[in-house]
Amino acid sequence: MRQQRSNTRYLPGILFPPSLDIHTWPHGVDGVTPLALGRAQGLVNADLLILATPMAALRGVLAQLTGSTGAAVAWLCKGFEPAAGAALSAPGQPQVGLMAHEVQAQVAPELSAGVLSGPSFAQEVALGKPAALVAASSHPAVRDALVAAFHGPSLRIYSSEDVVGVEVGGAVKNVLAIATGLCDGLELGLNARAALITRGLHEMTRLGVALGARPETFMGLSGLGDLVLTATGDLSRNRKVGLALAQGRTLEQTLLALGHVAEGVYCARTVVQRAGQLGVDMPIACAVDALLGGRLTPEQALAALMAREARDED
Repeated sequence: MRQQRSNTRYLPGILFPPSLDIHTWPHGVDGVTPLALGRAQGLVNADLLILATPMAALRGVLAQLTGSTGAAVAWLCKGFEPAAGAALSAPGQPQVGLMAHEVQAQVAPELSAGVLSGPSFAQEVALGKPAALVAASSHPAVRDALVAAFHGPSLRIYSSEDVVGVEVGGAVKNVLAIATGLCDGLELGLNARAALITRGLHEMTRLGVALGARPETFMGLSGLGDLVLTATGDLSRNRKVGLALAQGRTLEQTLLALGHVAEGVYCARTVVQRAGQLGVDMPIACAVDALLGGRLTPEQALAALMAREARDED
């Protein structure tokens, strides 16, 4: 990237702006880590740090930051950490995975931190196409820093105090996008897609409210907005997973061909676990989890959803 001034794997053909510096380090040599290099170069003294890692890497990066910076910190990852990372459960209760802010509370509680989320395919953002995001934090200074850094002619930044709602929306929409890709791959029609997205939004909202989120958050950018984009957009990695599974490919084949992280694959199990612990009914997420785990075929997952008893719409 430093030599070519572009990320040819993920954003081919898009050049970095001249003001962007690229720093590298010898991986695994003399115990040098990205954050150790950053401290040496004064990067940790910045006003704002953006952590653009997959969910699985967030804990390690936050642990390196603890005690080393007073900057505002925000992460971009959308998902739940697997239960193996850490447990948020009472003694004797099943382990469940954590949301990003819960990971931060464990490993770097002194940081002033938050999340930047919303409907945003990286390719379109990099091309300067219009988009709108949500900066969520319990710290006004973090929200202000994110708005000051990113709000501009092609990118609108709205602020929110509802970190839980923004993170739940960003995580669950990936699982629902797999279900929508499956629906479209099986050629069930636009009526089925609309029903699936709408009922999926109800599942997302129920889980979020049970975790302490505000229900109105899920009608905003980080809820409905991100769900519509990820469930229907051709650039959606999670949607592509559902499409491939509907075509009879195995999960291993699908992920190998994808070549990118599809967070819905990794957090579906945790979403179902958190919902089960809270007594929240999430039949679509459960069907996706069973499909990814090889316990149901695409056709069986569809049949399980359609066989549910009639009920009032909530």
